[in-house]
Amino acid sequence: MNRAEIGHIIYKQLFENKEVLKQQFLNSKKDIGYFYIDNLLPKDLALEIFEKFPSTEETVKRKSLKEYKFTAFQMNQYNALLEEVIYGFQDEKVIKLVAEICDLKNIYGDEFLYAGGLSLMKKDNFLNPHLDNSHDKDRSRWRVLNLLYYTTPNWELENGGNLELWPKGLKEEPITILSKFNRLVVMTTHQKSWHSVSKVAKDATRCCVSNYYFSDEPILESDSFHVTTFRGRSSEKVKDVILQVDNNLRSGVRKIFKKGVRENPHQYKK
Repeated sequence: MNRAEIGHIIYKQLFENKEVLKQQFLNSKKDIGYFYIDNLLPKDLALEIFEKFPSTEETVKRKSLKEYKFTAFQMNQYNALLEEVIYGFQDEKVIKLVAEICDLKNIYGDEFLYAGGLSLMKKDNFLNPHLDNSHDKDRSRWRVLNLLYYTTPNWELENGGNLELWPKGLKEEPITILSKFNRLVVMTTHQKSWHSVSKVAKDATRCCVSNYYFSDEPILESDSFHVTTFRGRSSEKVKDVILQVDNNLRSGVRKIFKKGVRENPHQYKK
């Protein structure tokens, strides 16, 4: 299937459930607005997407105190279906409908997949609590929505690797959203939208298709530019101190060099 056909299926599913999704988003809007929808794509297509995912050996490993995961964004190196799926989420009518559900205007997709693309997580992989970078690669538009489509069949809560939202801050318990097969999660990104991925506990690979939407305006009036900002969990006191120092150093660099010392390599070079 091509991106237009996949985009049409996504649009149809979202449209048919629009009012329920709008209410779900409205109920969470004052903290971290989010909604999720199950059975987004036909099961056979969702399974095919999972089966076409690259192995971790074919991807970029990201391992540090902040995270341990594998990413893929140079999409012409992988099965063509994966690129079509990613850009199916960037179909103009899909973007407009998601914006309507989230009560946002002037929303754009990202053809360069800046920090988007594919994400794979194996046993012991994790993503610490963090705020996403506030802008696109050119620092001209605000990052406002994160779209996460999960493709691993039979993924259970006890497997770990689940999305965690921290609407009340990192000292409170997070909301855990299961990385369920064929589920799409859409969440807002701003300077209070702390989120993480719990450590994978099973010897299996959690696969995710990731997209971001951008806007000319931030979601919160109080938003200001920030780099991707990581913190430690409440049980990680030393790590938290180290990560805060790292955040401050990188923020200082960006005050001098608007786009950083070097170009972020995580983007699709067509």
